[in-house]
Amino acid sequence: MQTNSLFETFRELTAIDSPSFGERRLCDLLTAKLTALGVACEEDGALCDEETGGNCGNLYGYLPGDLPGAPLLFSAHMDTVEPARGKRAILSDRGKITSDGTTVLGADNVSGITVILKAIELLRESGARHRSLELLFTAAEERYGAGSALAGYSGIQAKEAYVLDLSGAIGEAANAAPTILSFTVTVRGKASHAGFAPKEGVSAIAAAAKAIARIPLGELSGLTCNIGVIHGGEAGNIIPACCKVTGEIRSLSHTAVLEHWEKVRAIFEEEARAMGAAAEFARKAEITAYETPLNRPVVKRFRRACETAGLPCNIHSTLGGSDNNNFALHGIEGLVVACSMHDVHSTREFALLDELEQCVRLTVLLMSAAD
Repeated sequence: MQTNSLFETFRELTAIDSPSFGERRLCDLLTAKLTALGVACEEDGALCDEETGGNCGNLYGYLPGDLPGAPLLFSAHMDTVEPARGKRAILSDRGKITSDGTTVLGADNVSGITVILKAIELLRESGARHRSLELLFTAAEERYGAGSALAGYSGIQAKEAYVLDLSGAIGEAANAAPTILSFTVTVRGKASHAGFAPKEGVSAIAAAAKAIARIPLGELSGLTCNIGVIHGGEAGNIIPACCKVTGEIRSLSHTAVLEHWEKVRAIFEEEARAMGAAAEFARKAEITAYETPLNRPVVKRFRRACETAGLPCNIHSTLGGSDNNNFALHGIEGLVVACSMHDVHSTREFALLDELEQCVRLTVLLMSAAD
C-alpha cells in the first residue's frame, strides 16, 4: 500500500463539508470512486425531504466476489459533527493527522470510509479472491442513526456486518451497545407577579428543581442518566408557569432503561403534584440495545483476521451507539470496528497514518476470509 495515496484519499474526503443532512457532495464523490472500482452503486431516498432538510440518502454498493458464502456488509457514515465547515487534514512528520484546530478533523467517520475504499482498491489491484461485498455509507448517523433507520434492508443480502466507526486501537471492536432514551418533561405551574402576588403563583422551575435533586444522575449501576437542558420562565419578576427539562438514559439493558425512566417519571409527577403543578412527558428510544454473542461467526472471523495481521484482539461493549444498532434490529449481526479516530467530536480529533494502514490490511483480510 502506498502511504501517500492513503493520506491523499483521507485528505480529499475530509476536505468536503458533510454535516448531518448535508452529505450530497461527499456521496457524489464516493459514488464516482466506487463506480471506478467496479462497485455497482445505488442511493436510496432516505432523509431527502422537507421535514429533515436533508439533501442525501444512504449510498449502497455491491461488488460480486468469487469466494463462497453469503455477502458481508461493510459500513461507515458520511456525516460529521460540527464545527466542520472548511475542514483541512494536516499530516505531521510523525504520521499524526489533525485539523488546524478550528474544526473537527472528520476522522469520525472519514477514517472508516477511507479504509473501505483502499481495501477494495487493493483487492482489485491484486486480483485476490474475496467474498461478495455489500457496502452501506449512511447519512446522518450522528443524529442517532437517522439514515440507517430508513435504509432499504429488503435489498441487503448480508446477515453479518463490520461497521468501521469506533475509537481505540486497531484490533478493538464493540459487540454490544446501549439503548439510548431521550426524554422531555414539561412542568406546568401558574404564573403570577413575584412581588405583588407571590402566593398566587406555582413555580414550575421550583417543582422541576426539586425533582431533579431527587433523581440519581451520572454513572449508576448498569446505566447512565443525565439532565442536559433546563429551560423556563419569562422574567425575573414573574413566577414561571412552565419549565422544560431534557435528558437521556442509556444502558446495555433495554429493560433497565425503561425501568429507570419510570422512576424519573414518578419523581417528577410527585414533586409537581406536591406543589400544585402538573407534569407532561415525552420520550423516544433513539436507538435500541443489542449484543452480538462472542461465539458467532462474525466475531470468530474478526479474531482470526486480527491474529493473521498480528494485532491484539479486544472485543468489548460500548455505551456509544452506531448504525450497527439499527442493523441488529433487521437481523444483521455485527461488530463496530476501530478505524483510527481519536478524541472525536472535538477540535482535538486526530487519526494516525500507521493505524489507517493497519486497518486497511485487517479489512482486506475480513473481505477475503473464506469461512
